[in-house]
Amino acid sequence: MSESILYLTNNENTLGFFAWLKERYTAKFCSDALCLSQLEQFKPDIVISYNYKYIIGRELIEYMEGRMINLHISLLPWNRGANPNFWSFMDDTPKGVTIHQINAGLDKGKILCQKECFFDAKKETFLSTYDKLNEAIVTLFQENCEDIIGGRIAPKEQPPGGSYHSVKEFEEVKSQLDFAWSDNIALVQSKYKTYKETEMKRE
Repeated sequence: MSESILYLTNNENTLGFFAWLKERYTAKFCSDALCLSQLEQFKPDIVISYNYKYIIGRELIEYMEGRMINLHISLLPWNRGANPNFWSFMDDTPKGVTIHQINAGLDKGKILCQKECFFDAKKETFLSTYDKLNEAIVTLFQENCEDIIGGRIAPKEQPPGGSYHSVKEFEEVKSQLDFAWSDNIALVQSKYKTYKETEMKRE
């Protein structure tokens, strides 16, 4: 019998990955806020969250007993939260993708798989790196799908440290920098450095 997957997303750019899952497994799609009755009715073997905007409650996490995972385009513990691709360049932190268990903390669950990625900011835009990171995390899942879904990967605690950024923090900086996702990253890094220096002088 094929494993059953409940797939959580709110972003059209993840639908190709869902189509890939449906070809291989019994997969159901959910873009609304997940509730316990949905889990009880569908009884998925695993829940996969990818670009999903809703916070998943503790009751749902406990129901799945570690069988709820998230695909996050950062090298955790760096850049938890919103817009990890943007902050990895502004803060000059490690870049990559992570598949991790979901727990009550935001992007703090145990790690199943990771891959570090490297970019030349002078040659990339935020859009180009975003696309490459999403391609990398889908490939990482596909290469490890049987072990992930079969529960054959021993989860590892995230190392201490890292970073976190909220949506509000991003919106504040974005309004000051006046940038677009298609902008060259190195140019925006220069703008951000000037912005931070100005903020420090005000303090």
